[in-house]
Amino acid sequence: MKKFLLPALFAVAVIGTAPAASAQKMNSAKMATNAPAYKLQPQLSTLGWEGKAVTHGHNGTMNFTDGELLVKGNALVGGTVTVDMKSMKATDIKDAESQGKFVGHMSGDDFFGVATYPTATFKIVSVTPIKGAAKDADNATITGDMTIKGVTQRISFPAKVGVKDGVAAATGKVTIDRTKFGLKYGSKTFFDSIGDKAINDNFDLTFNVIAKNS
Repeated sequence: MKKFLLPALFAVAVIGTAPAASAQKMNSAKMATNAPAYKLQPQLSTLGWEGKAVTHGHNGTMNFTDGELLVKGNALVGGTVTVDMKSMKATDIKDAESQGKFVGHMSGDDFFGVATYPTATFKIVSVTPIKGAAKDADNATITGDMTIKGVTQRISFPAKVGVKDGVAAATGKVTIDRTKFGLKYGSKTFFDSIGDKAINDNFDLTFNVIAKNS
């Protein structure tokens, strides 16, 4: 938890006092043209994951390697982030041998095929304000192209975004259907006879992205 505390507080300082997402009056795709690029700060940004099966579940972290958030005025309008798939850890597994086996399986071709696809990316296509959003609630819907294991799918999810004093931040949670990216291992959708060995199709990503205007 300590690893996530400082970045989370930093994001609150930016988002909590930044103008509401409703300041974004124009279409993000148009606004992103020639918009200043704020450089992603990997040391301040965090990415958590959680996956579940019928009988158990695991959670952990991955690292952002680089990226940028595009800003127009005081509004987030675009950007791209890259995740190092080789950085995957299961923080709930304390035994080193069990950790190695789990990460090894997740990194293999049954799942993310990290040797062939060492990174995953997300490119923001639009940022749409959520009208009437409460001060502490998600204030925008982010839509973009997620690429995992060489497969790209368009997804949308709510987030809290803000820009202040040369810092842009986005924080939220997104649910991913792994089977849409070709990750079908242990899926009851495709293998209905696996019973309690089934692994849920959906997994959650919790992100906290911080970028600075360098």
